[in-house]
Amino acid sequence: MTAIHLAATGAEADVLLRADAASVATLTLNRPDQYNALSHALLAELQAALDAIARDDSVRAVVIAGAGKAFCAGHDLKEIRERADAEFTAEVFERAGRLMTALTRLPQPVIARVHGHAYAAGCQLVAQCDLAVASAEARFATSGVNYGVFCSTPGVALGRNVPRKRALEMLLTGEPIDAATALAYGLVNRAVPADRLDAELQGLAQSILAKSAAIVAAGKRAFYAQIDEALAQAYRTATAAMLENLRSEDGQEGVAAFAEKRKPRWKGR
Repeated sequence: MTAIHLAATGAEADVLLRADAASVATLTLNRPDQYNALSHALLAELQAALDAIARDDSVRAVVIAGAGKAFCAGHDLKEIRERADAEFTAEVFERAGRLMTALTRLPQPVIARVHGHAYAAGCQLVAQCDLAVASAEARFATSGVNYGVFCSTPGVALGRNVPRKRALEMLLTGEPIDAATALAYGLVNRAVPADRLDAELQGLAQSILAKSAAIVAAGKRAFYAQIDEALAQAYRTATAAMLENLRSEDGQEGVAAFAEKRKPRWKGR
């Protein structure tokens, strides 16, 4: 395993840790004393890490995790209050929006490893990842309404991942839900006992790693391109993606392997 420490600028250091092993890059939010709240520095480091990973062909999947007791408590409201600067606050939320969009544009699938609380923008981060595995002890909430700050930006990701009435209940009440409820809502893919969290995560990642990296990247790109389009346009987008897929080297290899009843030999691996 290769560990990379990403030092932030300013007073904080190592707010994000990166560890690479077996084609999986794990990015760990490393502000445990602040419950991994998304400070300006942490957002910047996350964006820089994703930009680097997007260019790194050795990485086939990404895991986002949290150090300490929480996954992520949301935006660092103490930092925003202390700065008391409208331009700084706008930059924080704009940077967060760019980060969430970058997650969907990253060629590699992104899996959230949720072991503790994921509140407000932390819940947003879980929702915006492609997949999520949660410990039974995890809790999820869009709790800003309790403090006079409605979770409008977390609502973007939440409303695209769970049914509308479920999303609005979370947004309007701010009340937390447990991992089993998050699974029932579709916010996470798996909810398992804490001692099985890493094994479940590894199994999910290994299933992805067994596929063609090129086909996975193209499929993820096509999925996010069509998901908010009108039905007819979505089918046009998806049809174009499938035709390109079938013409690709790995697409042809996969079809040949299916016809010949053998395992495919992906060209990119």
